[in-house]
Amino acid sequence: MFSLLNNFREAGVRCCVVGGGPGGMVLTHLLARAGVEVTLLEAHQDFDREFRGDSLHPATLELMDTLGLAEDLLALEHFKASHFRFHTPRGSFTTTDYNRLDTKFPYVALMPQARFLDFLAERTRDLPGARIITGAKVVELLRDGERITGVRYGDQESRADLVIASDGRFSRMRRLADLPVTSLGASSDLLWFLLPRRPETDPPEADVDLYFGSDHYVGLLGRPTQWQVGYTLPKGGYAAARQAGVEPIRRFLREHVSWLADRADLLTDFAQTTLLSVEIACAPRWHRPGLLMIGDAAHVISPVGGNGILMAIQDAVVAANELIPLLRKGLPLPEEALARVQRLREPAIVQVQDQQVRVERRIAANIAAGRPLAPGGVFRLLASLPAFRRRAALANAYGPGRPSLDPALITS
Repeated sequence: MFSLLNNFREAGVRCCVVGGGPGGMVLTHLLARAGVEVTLLEAHQDFDREFRGDSLHPATLELMDTLGLAEDLLALEHFKASHFRFHTPRGSFTTTDYNRLDTKFPYVALMPQARFLDFLAERTRDLPGARIITGAKVVELLRDGERITGVRYGDQESRADLVIASDGRFSRMRRLADLPVTSLGASSDLLWFLLPRRPETDPPEADVDLYFGSDHYVGLLGRPTQWQVGYTLPKGGYAAARQAGVEPIRRFLREHVSWLADRADLLTDFAQTTLLSVEIACAPRWHRPGLLMIGDAAHVISPVGGNGILMAIQDAVVAANELIPLLRKGLPLPEEALARVQRLREPAIVQVQDQQVRVERRIAANIAAGRPLAPGGVFRLLASLPAFRRRAALANAYGPGRPSLDPALITS
């Protein structure tokens, strides 16, 4: 059953956004703030999913501040991660120091993604000309010749001058539009599971740390009452890991994340884990006449480094800058305008994905050769330099290019 969360005239819808992840939700909000009539269609009944990214980078928080939303957003429960650390058999060291950034928000805010999306959806519903429909699974693209003119969901239609596909790494819209991605290669997968957080004894700043062993590593993301734990597997290694059971994972935690040893035995069954197949992929073309893909629909980012949310939101910002002035004129968008969004964003995506591919290849080579997974002495030496830690924080906080919202779009 479709849930109508905000009412307005169906006639005159200018834009239809498919997918209520961070990129789609932010773009819907920006379009509505700029006076563009917009409908967001979300296939699920709510925004709550297990093991979605929880990282709000300084660039995202600065955008929320520009929109006048940061104060209320950060009133919600969250953790401020000001450092990123590597823990190796040879010791621990800091690689990234957000405190060295010149920003009002010198940290990564760790907040369950559903909470962020619910917050932004609530602010968006109050805007004239915006509606959000949940439980709306798109089944068909509407066309006029070669041009896409809307979508069909269930037995209903939403016609629009522009359709935005922001429905994630397994994008149905991408398949319907025949815009396949090219895989760039990934050598690992992740098993996610949850363990309880114990604030009285747990390290106060462990929220985005990596713990390395000889052939696996674990990444942590802090939640208010839980730790979200990601345990790496070789690509395609899920069946073997499942056969081995949870004891190798518990043993890794006892040996390499010793402060979690007291609750490792709470992981009792593989049913408590969720497999995330790591992918790094990009569509050579992000658009058709009347349709534009953003976020993981256009380019699948590895979860390592937490860049996916930031890249999707920055796609939304660039799309808003380029398309809102044209949408305000009420004319069909030329495909060249959509191609321009891809041209502006593609260099940043290529840079981020190239770096992720290099990391994946290095890890695969180290495993094959029996070498340690953790970065070597040269990297550790560089990380001892404050300038290096600041540069790493700057790159992770803003991504390549640092696109910013044109303030005229929300003030005119």
